[in-house]
Amino acid sequence: MEFGVFIQGYVPRSRSQADPEAEHKALLEEMDYVVQADKAGFKYAWLTEHHFLEEYSHLSANDVAIGYLTHATERIHVGSGIFNPLPRVNHPVKVAERVAMLDHLSGGRFEFGTGRGAGSHEILGFLPEVTDMNATKEMWEETIGEFPKMWLQEEYQGFSGKHWSLPPRKVLPKPYGKAHPAMWYAAGSPSSYEMAARKGLGVLGFSVQKVSDMEWVVESYKHAIREAEPVGAFVNDNVMVTSTAVCAETREEARRIAARGGLNYLQSLLFRYHDTFPRPEGIPEWPELLPEYSEELIQLLVEEELMICGDPDDVLRQCKRWESAGADQLVFGLPVGVPPELTAQTISLIGEHVIPKIDTDPVHRTTRFRQAAS
Repeated sequence: MEFGVFIQGYVPRSRSQADPEAEHKALLEEMDYVVQADKAGFKYAWLTEHHFLEEYSHLSANDVAIGYLTHATERIHVGSGIFNPLPRVNHPVKVAERVAMLDHLSGGRFEFGTGRGAGSHEILGFLPEVTDMNATKEMWEETIGEFPKMWLQEEYQGFSGKHWSLPPRKVLPKPYGKAHPAMWYAAGSPSSYEMAARKGLGVLGFSVQKVSDMEWVVESYKHAIREAEPVGAFVNDNVMVTSTAVCAETREEARRIAARGGLNYLQSLLFRYHDTFPRPEGIPEWPELLPEYSEELIQLLVEEELMICGDPDDVLRQCKRWESAGADQLVFGLPVGVPPELTAQTISLIGEHVIPKIDTDPVHRTTRFRQAAS
């Protein structure tokens, strides 16, 4: 199992009210977390693309941030989690061009994650006439198979569809080296996992809540991907899942850090905006908030396998549960409500004590798939 981090430009109101430069500092801090993760041995960093999601995510131009990070890092793969290819959000040709350019700038370290957006607040800003969010599925499916053609055909044959069209054109630049970057889909339901598998796409499992939810979903994905008809040049047999992580020298310190991280507010914002996600029982409607997390609740969340928290030995055991459930990649949402030095501590301790005991392959999984493609 490989490891990564994800960042999203989280700027809670409590921070922006206390500091007029809060947005600027938050964005630069998160860039630095990726640089630290690169040095600590993490293999992946994922950057969200969100629009209009005040507080929850101010990282709207993730292609710009990824371009910066390709120069600021050495080994880590940097991915779009996601690029939104719905034609009226980002024109598909421009998405293809950005992917290829980032592939060059990173020396083949870019990962192409796609999806359909966070929910109605975001998508209806671009598609105000949509009455059913499922309409974005048709737009995405019409588009996803065209990207490899744009990259691999000397002159793209062109496209005429329901939602966008283009006459034959040379789409430039072409990707760097063999094939093209690995392709991923942000899946929010078991049926989405199977659909991604049939298309040969890796899954970005941002919606997975706990290990027990993971096991049968991964099994269905792995079964379906055996019969994949890949839209790209190769099958990206890969399931990525996410969990909040806090690691400290002692279990008690880790719980204290997590309890002070404002995780209840972040979780409340998540369900405010991601209204297409299943809402677990007990999650209140915005603006009502989840209660603040106590150290006792943090421990309960750990026991229920809903977050990773503890000393390095604790975190190692918890990560191994995800590995045993079949995850190919475990990506950490960092404790964004705590001082940067404590986030750096989590990155450093996991890099030193956890990753070397689980991920012993120096080559990225997606690199192997891509190298075998041609």
